[in-house]
Amino acid sequence: MAETIFAPATAPGRAAIGILRISGPEAATVCRRLSGDGPPPARRASLRLLRDPESGEPLDRALLLWFAAPASYTGEDLLEIQHHGGPAVLAALLDALAALPGLRPAEPGEFSRRAFLNGRLDLTAAEGIADLVEARTRAQARAALAQAEGALARACAGWREAILEASALIEAEIDFGAEEGDVPEDLWQRIGGLLAPVREAMRREAARAVCGERLRSGVTVAVVGPPNVGKSSLVNLLARREVAIVTPLAGTTRDVLEVDLELDGLPVTLLDTAGLREAADAIEAEGIRRARARAEAADLRLFVVDPDTVDEAAGAVAPCLLVFNKADLAPPPALPEPSVAISCRDGRGIDRLLAWLAEEARALVGGAGEALFNRARHRAALTEAAEALERAERALAEGAELALPAEDLRLARRALGRITGEVGVEEVLDRIFARFCIGK
Repeated sequence: MAETIFAPATAPGRAAIGILRISGPEAATVCRRLSGDGPPPARRASLRLLRDPESGEPLDRALLLWFAAPASYTGEDLLEIQHHGGPAVLAALLDALAALPGLRPAEPGEFSRRAFLNGRLDLTAAEGIADLVEARTRAQARAALAQAEGALARACAGWREAILEASALIEAEIDFGAEEGDVPEDLWQRIGGLLAPVREAMRREAARAVCGERLRSGVTVAVVGPPNVGKSSLVNLLARREVAIVTPLAGTTRDVLEVDLELDGLPVTLLDTAGLREAADAIEAEGIRRARARAEAADLRLFVVDPDTVDEAAGAVAPCLLVFNKADLAPPPALPEPSVAISCRDGRGIDRLLAWLAEEARALVGGAGEALFNRARHRAALTEAAEALERAERALAEGAELALPAEDLRLARRALGRITGEVGVEEVLDRIFARFCIGK
């Protein structure tokens, strides 16, 4: 029998309302011990005075919600306590629960893990919930919500159904092919018609998974260029706060400074890097080495120059926007496109720069807000499944033994099952659910 667990579903603090969840076979007993009565009717709020089971001291007057198994988030009996927020009330309730036999605090992600193990969530939905909790932009939140509501699982289920139908046709040919009339004459055309669209869709989604991963982690934009051209000033201007040190001295930035921001609803991480020049000391040399490495790995680059360093724009690495700063001091020269003239002092050109960044970011993340396969394991499984289908189609076209394509179709189904958690995911469960907060 599963242990009964409890945890706050809201972060401790001074919120007006706090939520505690208790899940497991002792949830009804907890309700009786705290409130003096059994669980209220399922999904109907009940206002009750809660007391310490040992001392009888009043703890809080709270709303209780009861979710009977299996119709609950975890698939187990689940009691939700909506209490007055605040550290003292929460601490008293947690102490009372910890003193009851058969209860223990939940581990990170344990509520969602139980939901997965009890068939209430598939693995992609659980990952979507984790992404929704961590989302810092609107596009991330929309994509995570669509994933949590089963968009990826439905896609996998549709592909799996088509592969199963093709498998059934092959198995029928293996078992009954010698009996005239038992197998359709257009068998091979039907199998090809089932597998080709699925293979193409999985290849397409595997390629788009890079966009999904980028949406989850953010589009990285490296701000590079010579020293003292205004890179840190530009980062501060885009971030709308003082995050980088700005001085007239060259070499002030020694390490790569990361700044997260939301641009047109999309996640962007700005990288303020050391000025590219001959280093004055070993520390600056290391900063320049890191700047070059991060710039090469970034999704986009802003190569900043000013009137004194404009000739160095020839060293920019594409894809890159050439940014001519200090346009308030000197007119911008003719630069290779794309380029923009700005002034960090008076703000000219910043709107155009932001528009370029937003357009490039949208192109990099694809359909922002829609559910995308967004993890390396998704991409690997989709690629494996598509390759198995290709082998099956080739074997059928070449007239190979039917056992060979039948096995490849089984491997394709198994690869899809790893995405949704139906098969072979034990090694990734701890890694996935460890990212959740305690109350999830």
